[in-house]
Amino acid sequence: MTLDEALLDAHARDDRTALVTLYTRAADTAESIDATCFFLTQAYIFALETGDAASKSLHDRLRAFGRV
Repeated sequence: MTLDEALLDAHARDDRTALVTLYTRAADTAESIDATCFFLTQAYIFALETGDAASKSLHDRLRAFGRV
């Protein structure tokens, strides 16, 4: 399954925990800073909603790009 397919599947199942991981992976492989920050923002939102401890590191990454 491709990353795009996995994201669509996780959205269809409303698997917010998986979405944190998948959007973080998308950010790690994005080809531009804007795309990276878009994916990080999505991961951060889902991390906040689920109480995922990754929210701090995602916030730190966004801050490093000046996006917070």
